Amino acid sequence: MSSVDLRVEIAGLELANPVMTASGTFASGREFADFVDLSRLGAIVTKGVSLVPWEGNPSPRMAETASGMLNSIGLQNPGVEAFRERDLAWLAGSVPGLPVIVNVSGHDLAGYVGVIEALEDEPGVSGYELNISCPNVDAGGMAFGTDCAAAAEVTAACRAVTARPLIVKLSPNVTDIVSVARSVEAAGADAVSLINTLLGMAIDTSSFRPKLARVVGGLSGPAIKPVAVRMVWQVASAVEIPVIGMGGIMTADDAIEFMLAGATAVAVGTANFVDPTSTVRIVDGLAEFCHAHGVGCVSDLVGAVDVS
Repeated sequence: MSSVDLRVEIAGLELANPVMTASGTFASGREFADFVDLSRLGAIVTKGVSLVPWEGNPSPRMAETASGMLNSIGLQNPGVEAFRERDLAWLAGSVPGLPVIVNVSGHDLAGYVGVIEALEDEPGVSGYELNISCPNVDAGGMAFGTDCAAAAEVTAACRAVTARPLIVKLSPNVTDIVSVARSVEAAGADAVSLINTLLGMAIDTSSFRPKLARVVGGLSGPAIKPVAVRMVWQVASAVEIPVIGMGGIMTADDAIEFMLAGATAVAVGTANFVDPTSTVRIVDGLAEFCHAHGVGCVSDLVGAVDVS
């Protein structure tokens, strides 16, 4: 399949192919290195990193659902200093040259900005993905991603402290995701990624109790793919910046759907739990599809859906 050009570009960052990892499903790659040749990925998006260590939510915090899963991990992580010393150092030594996009989490503006400032001198960081679905402590628990003004505010604050590619990860738990996308674009985002998980709930009928300790959690997996494809199409039609699509991608055909809807790249998430080789399998599938359909450059698929 060497005749197929799989390269894509996100905010000046050239990826060898459009397949990225979805934050929180691949850690920083170390756990998957026995199964996957990490150098074959388009990019690694790390698990969420916060300024200080976060303990995460109590158990149980994962539950299988029909065609998907619920999680309420709570963005557990050891903080930016541990991430820099352990994960970044490992990535630099194990897969030099692989684009590394750090997912940034925070409860307030200072938290987001602090993570970026702590990593700005690290040559192994290629860009940042802002998880704006975190609770905003300064706004009564409202998530940054559900309010246009708050989403723009955190984007602008992070834009002010970095020239690296800045991706904003959008929440689907809103009335109008297009308005939020336009707000972060105007505030300086170089790209948007979507969708994050949908809020869901599951109940154990034998105990009459919720299956998650926090009652509700984020729904991911194939069950959400039609919603995600629709939102990607809407956002890609409304903004000028690149869109990274995710939500239930299990196969190369799934990834192609997102690209046809307007995604420049895709992120594979829940599939990694089912098959740890999902990412490279999808890379190979994209090349096979393009070869079979006479598509010389995978980027030609972006936005090619015919809705007439």
